[in-house]
Amino acid sequence: MMRLEKRPQPSRFWSAATPVVAVLATMVAGGLLFALLGKDPVTAIRVIFWDPLFGEFSFFYRPQLLIKGAPLILIAIGLSLGFRAGIWNIGAEGQYIIGAIVGAGIGLAFYPFEAWYIFPLMVLGGAVGGMAWAMIPALLKVRFGTNEILVSLMLVYVAEQLLASVALGLLRNPDGFGFPGSRNLQQYASAHNAEIIAGSGMHWGVVSAFIAVIFAYVLLNRHMLGYHIRLTGEAPRAARFAGVNPARLILFCLGTSGALAGLAGMFEASGPAGQITIDFNVGYGFTAIIVAFLGRLHPVGILLAGLLMALTYIGGEIAQSQLGLPAAAIQVFQGMLLFFLLAFDLLTNYRVRLSAREVA
Repeated sequence: MMRLEKRPQPSRFWSAATPVVAVLATMVAGGLLFALLGKDPVTAIRVIFWDPLFGEFSFFYRPQLLIKGAPLILIAIGLSLGFRAGIWNIGAEGQYIIGAIVGAGIGLAFYPFEAWYIFPLMVLGGAVGGMAWAMIPALLKVRFGTNEILVSLMLVYVAEQLLASVALGLLRNPDGFGFPGSRNLQQYASAHNAEIIAGSGMHWGVVSAFIAVIFAYVLLNRHMLGYHIRLTGEAPRAARFAGVNPARLILFCLGTSGALAGLAGMFEASGPAGQITIDFNVGYGFTAIIVAFLGRLHPVGILLAGLLMALTYIGGEIAQSQLGLPAAAIQVFQGMLLFFLLAFDLLTNYRVRLSAREVA
């Protein structure tokens, strides 16, 4: 008979090995899924994980790792601070959308005027917009004790309706012949998040993601606030005795995660996406949850996990075009990663024991 036995201390080996084992298990299960769809599983896995880095057109796909990885890393860093403290912001997708709307709106308000300060104002607006949206569940939790998971998640659907509204109305391109969507910010120099080095994929969103990783690492390991965050997540009662202010921590964690998600949205709208459209959001806010846990809520781990998840995005697009795989299959493949991560994470705190079945 197989049973689970609580470990006296979490296993360091399984804590480090779980992400690797989860990725390998995802490859195996994903290969079976692709085989059921009538595709060669080995070819599909190779196209997803190998071709973007070492394939024939890898010179084109490699910069996309930074472009697609930056918003995932930015959002996941913010989420990880709250997750470490037991504060669950599940609505980063909504904060990402609001940050994009506010940031793009500021840039379009100046059109066609050109000035150096327009883009910094957009950055500030994106951060403030995302933070303001995250403050709604934060203040409701502090004041009325509401569940931040439900409130932040429901606000995602409100943000999506606002996105559709401004794409069809307030921010719609007057020269767009009635089609929904804003002006193309890539054609407006002062509001364009252009590549810093042409062809490298390095834009200001990527720079911000690296800064966020460094900031989070220093905060968690060298600052008293980071100690309070870790203590609250690991021992809430001890945190209260240590004088940690729960309300202040909730406001900080949700506000910071909202600001970083809003920044990610603004950088995406002014850079790779180029405009506000009805389908602007592509699920980065939800995928970043997988990235945060795959990176073990550690800043450096999140950096690596974000690049890995970006690889699945790029490889998935290649697999769709070359192998005819449906987009839903790629989304299931990415979802498997979180499933296996949570499943194998059980071994961090429990060990499997085999014993003879007792006879009545």
